[in-house]
Amino acid sequence: MIRCVDFDDALDHLAGTTRHALPAVAYASVCVLRAGQPASVTASDPLIKDLDELQYAADGPAMTAIRDREIVFAPSLTDDRRWPRWTSAAAGRGIHAVLCAPVDVDEEAIGSINLYAERPGALAAREQLTAMLLAEHAGLLLSAVRDRAREADRVDPTRPHGDVISQAIGVVMTQRRCRAEQALEVLQDAAAATAIPLAEVAERLVSSVERTGG
Repeated sequence: MIRCVDFDDALDHLAGTTRHALPAVAYASVCVLRAGQPASVTASDPLIKDLDELQYAADGPAMTAIRDREIVFAPSLTDDRRWPRWTSAAAGRGIHAVLCAPVDVDEEAIGSINLYAERPGALAAREQLTAMLLAEHAGLLLSAVRDRAREADRVDPTRPHGDVISQAIGVVMTQRRCRAEQALEVLQDAAAATAIPLAEVAERLVSSVERTGG
């Protein structure tokens, strides 16, 4: 079990673990949407990370798995016409089969574990079952990591994003004419109400003030 509070580190671990889970898998990756928007993509190889990032703009099997909440299986991309732009890019990278399993993290974040093979027909029923088990494990793991991150922010709100949280505290103090402790409570309440990590709430507030000049 990963004992950390860094979501991206957990994703990197998952991509590496998934890559070595099955002999037929040449590459593996994890895509995540947060609040419906592209948030993270990590892969066992930079070549696949670029391919996954293309899905956010051009659609692809991982986005289909996330959208439909079902396993997406393409044993031979040569015969698949669902994602023409993405499939062409995959073929150019030597990818000829893909298997994507949706991952439920929490009420805000959803994603997909993606297995890639270089040989058509390399992925079959066995790999589908393993992908389902990996996705279930990934959902539990990533949810636990996000919970620990929220708890760490609550216990030590300056870790590890002290600068932006301090700025946000200053913004709230100015807007509400309150003490720093009260401003921090306002930010923590907002984070709890929206299920968004404290550091992200602070970053959004500071960015909003910078855009409006207020």
